Amino acid sequence: MGYDGMWEPGDAAVAADLRPEIPHPARMYDYYLGGKDNFPADREAAERALAANPEFCSTALANRAFLYRAVRHVTRLGLDQFLDIGTGIPTAGNTHEIAQSVDPRARVVYVDNDPIVLTHARALMAGTTVGRTTVLQADLRDPAGVLAAADAERLLDFDRPVALVLCAVLHFLRDEDRPDKVLRELLDALAPGSHLVLSHGTADFIPTEVRDRVTGVYDKATAPLVGRTRDQVRALLEGLDVLDPGVVTVPLWRPDSAPVPGADRVSMYGAVARKP
Repeated sequence: MGYDGMWEPGDAAVAADLRPEIPHPARMYDYYLGGKDNFPADREAAERALAANPEFCSTALANRAFLYRAVRHVTRLGLDQFLDIGTGIPTAGNTHEIAQSVDPRARVVYVDNDPIVLTHARALMAGTTVGRTTVLQADLRDPAGVLAAADAERLLDFDRPVALVLCAVLHFLRDEDRPDKVLRELLDALAPGSHLVLSHGTADFIPTEVRDRVTGVYDKATAPLVGRTRDQVRALLEGLDVLDPGVVTVPLWRPDSAPVPGADRVSMYGAVARKP
């Protein structure tokens, strides 16, 4: 990634944009992964979430491992352009590093609505690979805006297959935000043969009181946390060809080694699907 230091806000205007006094899910996720790009409010909220569900850190790590395997797989299938929405804080093992390790020509467009992501743009784009890595600021809830931004910069060729990466982001959309409609609009813009890499949080394996405590923490952050059932995640993939082994907890998606006990109860589902 080319960046291993603590992020420092540059001035009052930037700090105001970041709203450091309000926990942000991306910065909380960075904390779960052991990162340093977070503020005290993020750390305090993350610790409250961990007090309710200590498995947040292991789930975040399992999700990162799923991202690695899934991106590596679709790159080996021949996809060489990626649209990664809701990428969060840049950290080791991000999509561009994985894809370009398989195909140095791979092009990756990151999209996020958090200004802190943009502060890392130069780090993301640093390097000597043949491929190109770009960061755009846009909001997943406005898929037309996301697509228009990528198209205006001619960053992706939408006449060829694209790998759409939505890892641990759709669960920050409430039902009224229509995550199914958002996903459908994004997929409709992609060529046949495009692939979706999806992971999504779930409360299928945790007691109701734990779920309520966790969602209470996120309700005070800049985005809620909406866990969805396996059937609800499957419904998001309607009309796509879902690759084996289907919708499974993230450690069980084509693992590189034997899963540890409890892997089937990790609170994150993952799947990879192809657009016919």
